Amino acid sequence: MTDIKKIISQPVFFNRNRVYRIYEGGKPYKDFFDDGYDDGTDNYFPEEWIASKVKAINPKYFGKRDGVSVIRGTEIFFDDLLRDYSAELLGNRKYDCLVKLLDSAVRLPFQVHPNKEFSLKHFNSPYGKTEAWLVVATRPGAKLYFGFKDKITKEQLSKLEEKSEVEKDIMGNLLHGVPVKAGDVWLIKAGLIHAIGAGCTIVEIQEPTDFTIQPERWCNNYHISYEEEYIGLEKEVALGAINYDIFGSSAEEFAKVNPKIVIDTPVYKKTELITYKDTPCFAGNRHELKNGGSFVMDYAPSVYLCVEGDGKIIGENYEKNIKRGDYFYLPFIAEGKFIATSDKSITLIECLPSKQ
Repeated sequence: MTDIKKIISQPVFFNRNRVYRIYEGGKPYKDFFDDGYDDGTDNYFPEEWIASKVKAINPKYFGKRDGVSVIRGTEIFFDDLLRDYSAELLGNRKYDCLVKLLDSAVRLPFQVHPNKEFSLKHFNSPYGKTEAWLVVATRPGAKLYFGFKDKITKEQLSKLEEKSEVEKDIMGNLLHGVPVKAGDVWLIKAGLIHAIGAGCTIVEIQEPTDFTIQPERWCNNYHISYEEEYIGLEKEVALGAINYDIFGSSAEEFAKVNPKIVIDTPVYKKTELITYKDTPCFAGNRHELKNGGSFVMDYAPSVYLCVEGDGKIIGENYEKNIKRGDYFYLPFIAEGKFIATSDKSITLIECLPSKQ
């Protein structure tokens, strides 16, 4: 019998939540998660959606509610749990972010996400899709793309999109590419044209939607339909979501974030990756522990993902081992009641909702 009171009062863990996309990736997940779920190949399920209440927008679906997480060991969808036990899970706060781990074997379609005003007008949603990327691993030649190489107009872009039917990589050649390495942090504000290149494993924190406009006819060998390109919008309307004034090296500077170390001791280091000064949409921290170091998980709701090492979560009458690939949601009612620690070493990424 499911013990709901227990579930909602301590860190909430989830079943594996792999989401179909139109690009291939995921080869590193066999080692990263190390739980027998992955076979070490690239495929069309390259994203793990973490503590997700968001339904994916896809050309085809594979379950009742693709993208929405299910509580580990149950058939309870996370959005239902949040609705039915909001006092315990949320308090008087919002949980309005989506966290993903994604891996790319090919360049993703060149794309843009709408701002809040655009989303409210065209999708009746209060959220756009500003997002942040923490690069956790790369393959040889890994790149990210930010902005156009040169100034371009909406009319020029529209014509090039049509040409991309027969010139498959013409759109990728428009973009400003940047070589990347593990540890890099980037903030992709709504309106900025961007793409993830081949060979990037990324923790992504974003607003809680799947609104992606991708004016390109191909993703590697996958033909992108008109509906997938413009997610139900007229082409001219969709292309209006793009900020055409950000291009060249200024686009890279616009997106780059410099993390700041705020605690640095022999056993515990805390780094601010994304702050509310960068964007009010969400925030993120990195916690590195070793040799018995610990910290109190002092804000909830929040999400934690272990990206290196192993350790424990400890609370009153509670102790759970965690390792690389594990993640959990910390309910409001659990705020300040649990610590993370490691006798060896562990690195946890903390993801926080919007500025409340």
